[in-house]
Amino acid sequence: MTETATRTLESTGATVAYDVRPGADGEAGQAGRSPALFLIGSPMDATGFATLASHFTDRTVITYDPRGAGRSVRTDGAAETLPEEHAEDLRRVIEAAGVGPVDVFASSGGAVNGLALVARHPELVRTLVAHEPPTAQVLPDREAALAVCADIHSTYLRDGMGPAMAKFLAATMRTGPFQENRRDEPVPNPADFGLPAEDDGSRGDPLLGQNMRGCTSYRPDFPALRAAGTRIVVVAGKESEGQFPARAAAGVADGLGIGLTLFPSHHGGFLGGEYGQHGDPEAFAEALHDVLDGA
Repeated sequence: MTETATRTLESTGATVAYDVRPGADGEAGQAGRSPALFLIGSPMDATGFATLASHFTDRTVITYDPRGAGRSVRTDGAAETLPEEHAEDLRRVIEAAGVGPVDVFASSGGAVNGLALVARHPELVRTLVAHEPPTAQVLPDREAALAVCADIHSTYLRDGMGPAMAKFLAATMRTGPFQENRRDEPVPNPADFGLPAEDDGSRGDPLLGQNMRGCTSYRPDFPALRAAGTRIVVVAGKESEGQFPARAAAGVADGLGIGLTLFPSHHGGFLGGEYGQHGDPEAFAEALHDVLDGA
């Protein structure tokens, strides 16, 4: 099998790195070959998909680092990124790889960006599997959820990574709606999560700084998505019930007029030890195979 090829391309305001792993069935795009599978996260970079990619050796797999994360460097000096910018990066990667239309598995912020991609360029995507897209705009408690996300961002700018990440983890672990009187709730202690309370002065974190507000405040273009020829499957983990990203997935599915599909495990269900986290990657990959093969 041909080894993975790592490439870069110039996008507007960023240099984007991506990887192409040829599949056992030959080059994607040839007659009788399976579509290439593009695995995308945000702000998680390509390293988070190592285990999942290993379960799809039957087809070409593309991974990439979102702008401002991993190997992809922002060149415009902007402090925040919008899903529409990510969508244009994704378009450029697909076109540069020359393997479209592709199947896309998109997780977390990557799922938000995948929705933005399909709304803008549906001809590039055959099937989009959107796994727990954390857009607060589809929640009944949207105002409270958006305020929580804005507070995490402002805490990061004011106090640094530890206090902001503690608030982020507390928010993602919460079950049920956010309350309007959340300011009356105790502030999470960074030490309880093994995080430093001291501010190291850095402000380049792609999650807390660059993507927090743009991702969670993105409003999916449901008319464009419903009109697209792309098959869209919205997914949540069975163990994620009641949590923000899973509730948002249900809201996106409702906006599309489709049912929510349940996958094994949780928000990181495809992880096999990346970042020290474990999901149920074999069962997760099997479920993804079933969805893609049934397209």
